[in-house]
Amino acid sequence: MLQPVPEVEKRRPDDKEAWLRLGICILLGTIAGVGMWAFVIALPNVQAEFSVVRGEASLPYTSMMVGFAVGNVIIGRYVDRLGIAIPMAAAGVSLGLGFILSAFAQSLWQFVFLQALVGLGASTAFGPLIADISHWFERHRGVAVAAAASGNYAAGVVWPTMMKFMLPDIGWRMTFLCIGLFCIVTIVPMTLLLRARPPAPSAGNLPRKRGIRQRPDSPPFSPAVLQSLLVVAGLACCVAMSMPQVHIVAYCMDLGYGVARGAEMLSLMLAGGILSRLASGVLADHIGGVRTLLIGSVLQGLSLLLYIPFNGLTSLYIVSLVFGLAQGGIVPCYAIIIREYLPAHEAGQRVGIIIMATIVGMAVGGWMSGWIYDLTGSYRAAFINGIAWNILNVTVMLTILLRSRRTAATVEA
Repeated sequence: MLQPVPEVEKRRPDDKEAWLRLGICILLGTIAGVGMWAFVIALPNVQAEFSVVRGEASLPYTSMMVGFAVGNVIIGRYVDRLGIAIPMAAAGVSLGLGFILSAFAQSLWQFVFLQALVGLGASTAFGPLIADISHWFERHRGVAVAAAASGNYAAGVVWPTMMKFMLPDIGWRMTFLCIGLFCIVTIVPMTLLLRARPPAPSAGNLPRKRGIRQRPDSPPFSPAVLQSLLVVAGLACCVAMSMPQVHIVAYCMDLGYGVARGAEMLSLMLAGGILSRLASGVLADHIGGVRTLLIGSVLQGLSLLLYIPFNGLTSLYIVSLVFGLAQGGIVPCYAIIIREYLPAHEAGQRVGIIIMATIVGMAVGGWMSGWIYDLTGSYRAAFINGIAWNILNVTVMLTILLRSRRTAATVEA
């Protein structure tokens, strides 16, 4: 007697269920992404309440990013084995509790510790979610990965806009409490929609990228070397990226423009980042992840340079938008490169490791910029420091690109 075909075999990559799942992932990323941006908006308030200098006040962000980095690796490994649903539900609880308990912190160090819990919860909605959605697409994988990663930036648009109204009325503690409760009651039920396993890949139907001559099984370096180079590149690009993202609100305070103007600039920056990520995904589907990442990195360095001479209110709005449009597509490209060159069944762990490197870069860069500010009394040197790290990223990606061309020529021969 014939047995019915299992549901997983009926599905195909890039089908309507894949696109529906992508929409859910974007929404989850938008909600859980609050973990990365809430403290950036509340930084001046927290600094004032605990009476600490800017470098110490940046430590909760560093702690959150460390939790975010560790979560991307650990949870990424479980996603490879169990799927995304169970880890995502646990993450929703961790994220919510982190915010709720942070609202009752009585010292800076308690707050620092609890922000690590926030970061751990928020991590699942980034690297692990990106790795999961990459298995549901083939022809449009670049677009799908970039769109899933855009949820994080959508959070940076939505939450700062909401918080700038909440903070003056109810204070940062009540704001954090409300955010924590909202995360638990929304994220946990939504994970029930992610229980399905991904479809089997279409044999012999890997997407062709225009201008890309190397085969997917012919990486420019060994897996270990390529992974190491991407770790260095991810660390460097995000040390540079962290300067405006972490300190734009505090920078505006120092210039006399206020928290609200800084929050608006951050939202504008991240709105530009969403457009950049989607455009980069389309571009990566045509020219590959390495070339797309290199373009974004060069543009990020140039936009960082613009912050040094332009500090008027209108010019800062414009430069922040330019910065967002330049850098938004960089981080998702690492996941695309992993899927182009390395085994699919290791995607969760390998993407998690790269995302961990980028988050460590954000954490170190966020603290470093605050430390440089305390040392010099301005953010000018911090911007120069970011440009130097960005040059390192460009150098690494150029190395991978040039080796890719030589590998492609060898394969063709």
